[in-house]
Amino acid sequence: MTVERIFDELGHFKRFQACLYFAAVFQAISCGIHYLASVFLVDTPNFLCSVPGNITDVLYYNLTGHSVEDILPVFKSGTGPLVVQTAEGDQWELSRCRFALRINPEAFSYDFVGNKTVKPCDGNFIYDHTEVQQSIVTDWDLVCEKEWLAKLCQPTFMLGVLIGALVFGDIADRFGRVRILMFTSLCQFGLGVAVAFSGNYYFFVGLRFLLAMVSSGYLVVVFVYVTEFTGNKVRTWTSMHVHAAFAVGIMVVALTGYLVRVWWIYQIILSICTSPFLLFCWKFPETPFYLMAKSRYKDTQTLMDMMARFNGLESRPKVDELLEQAERENGRALMERETEEQPLHSDKKLSILDLFCSWRMAARTCTVWAIWFIGSLGYYVFSLGSVSLGGNQYMNLFLAGAVEIPSYLIGCFAMDRIGRKNTCAPALLLAGVACMLIIVVPADIQVLAIFLSMIGKFAIAIAFGLIYLYTCELYPTIIRTLAVGSGSMMCRVGSIVAPFCVHLADVWVYLPQLIVGILAFIIGLLTLMLPETLGRPLTTTLEQAEGLGRKSSKKKDVLEMS
Repeated sequence: MTVERIFDELGHFKRFQACLYFAAVFQAISCGIHYLASVFLVDTPNFLCSVPGNITDVLYYNLTGHSVEDILPVFKSGTGPLVVQTAEGDQWELSRCRFALRINPEAFSYDFVGNKTVKPCDGNFIYDHTEVQQSIVTDWDLVCEKEWLAKLCQPTFMLGVLIGALVFGDIADRFGRVRILMFTSLCQFGLGVAVAFSGNYYFFVGLRFLLAMVSSGYLVVVFVYVTEFTGNKVRTWTSMHVHAAFAVGIMVVALTGYLVRVWWIYQIILSICTSPFLLFCWKFPETPFYLMAKSRYKDTQTLMDMMARFNGLESRPKVDELLEQAERENGRALMERETEEQPLHSDKKLSILDLFCSWRMAARTCTVWAIWFIGSLGYYVFSLGSVSLGGNQYMNLFLAGAVEIPSYLIGCFAMDRIGRKNTCAPALLLAGVACMLIIVVPADIQVLAIFLSMIGKFAIAIAFGLIYLYTCELYPTIIRTLAVGSGSMMCRVGSIVAPFCVHLADVWVYLPQLIVGILAFIIGLLTLMLPETLGRPLTTTLEQAEGLGRKSSKKKDVLEMS
C-alpha cells in the first residue's frame, strides 16, 4: 500500500500519467499489427498448374479465352478442370495440383473421353493476381504438397508469443520495465523490417518467431507498466483499454492490406507505423512500484517530484514519510501474527497443485483456465477467420478490429455495475449462440453471416478482456500469481490452437464455428457457478485471507477463500 498512497496525493490519472499511458499504448498497436499480419502475408490466391509451351486457347465449361489469366479469376477448386491448347497443338487439362495431357484429341472441346497422361505439378504454377500481387505463397510456391508450410506460419508465431511472455515477464522483474519496453520496441521495428527482406521461407519463419517473442514481451510489460503508473480508481479502465490498442492494430492491418498488395512492401509499412515511439521512449521513467521494490528511494523521490510538477500540484509526498508509515503498519501486522497459533503463510512452498487443494478450488481453477482458453481461441478464430466469410476480406478484418473498441467500453461499464461473473458468462453464451446461428444462415446471405461473426467477436472480446482482472480477484494473494500465470499459459495454448482450428474449414466450412460455439456455450454455463467478486479491491482479498488464516488451522481453507 506504500506506493498506492502516491496516487492519492498525485492523482490516479492526471496529466503525467495520461501522457505516459497514451504513448505506451500507442506502441501496443504494433503488437496487434504483427499478431494478425500473417492474414495477408500468407494469402493464397487462385492458382493452377502451368504447362510447357505457349497457350493459345482456354476453355472452362462455356467460357473461352486466350490466356489462363482471363479465366482464372472465375475458376473454382473442386469443379471441372480448365482446358488449354498450346501453340504446338497439345491439349492439357489443368487443376490446382495436377495436370493431364490428352492423347490424340480430335477437336478442341471441353469434354474428352479419350486417354490422358496425368502428372503432378512440377513446381510451376499460374496465380491469379487480381487480388494478391505478391505473397509468400506466390513467391515460394507454398501450395499443394507445400501448403502445410504456409499454414504453419501463424502457429509458429503464436509459439513465439508463448515463449516471449515467459522470458520477458521475468526479465522485466529483474532489470526494470523501461529497459524491456525500449528493447522490445527497437526489436519490433528491426525484426519487422528484416522479415520483409527474408530470402526464403525458413528465414521468414525464424524472423517472425523472434518478432513474436519481442511483440509478446512488449504487450506483457506494457500492461504492467501502465498498471503501475495509474491509481486503483482507474486501473480497470486503463488495463482493459490496452486491448483497444491491439484492436487498432488489426484495423491498420486491414487498411494496409487493402492499399498494398505486395507482401514485403506491406510488411515494411506495418513495421514503421509505430516507429515514432522510438524517438521518445528513452525518456520514459521507471515505475514507482519497481523503484520502491529495488530500494531506489532517491530515484523514487525524483519521480514523485516530477509527477507533482507536471500535474501542477504543490504538495509532494516524501519517500521517507511513506516508508516510516509502512514500517509502523508492518510492525503492527507482525505483532498481530506472532500472537496467533497458526500464521497465514505456511513454511511449505506453494506450487500449482495448491490451485487444486480441494474439489471446490479445483472446479474454480478448471473453469478459470477454460475461460482463458476459449477467450484466446475464440478471439483468434473470429479474427483470422473473418477474411473467409465472403464479401470484402479487408472490410471484414477491419470490422473485426473495430467491433472490439465498443466491447471494451461496454465491458468496463458492465463490470462495475453488474459484476465480473454477470458480465463474463453472458458474453460467452452470446458468442456461442452467434457461432451456432452462423452455421444455420444460408450461404447466400453473406451480410448476415458477417454480422453474426462480428457479434461473436464483440462478445468474446468482453470475456477475453476481463478475465485477467477477474482471476486476480477470485484468488487470495498467496496464490494469485500462480492463478494468473497458469491462466495466461492456457491463453497462449488457445492462441496456438486457433490457427489449426481455422484451417479445419477445409474439412467443413463451419467446423471452426461449431467448435468455438460449443465450447463457449458450455464454458459460459460453467462461469455462472463461479463466485462474484463485485470488483473488490485486491487489498480486501488479502485482509480476508489473513483473517481466515487466523481462524483456521487448515491451509486449504485459506486457499478456498474467495
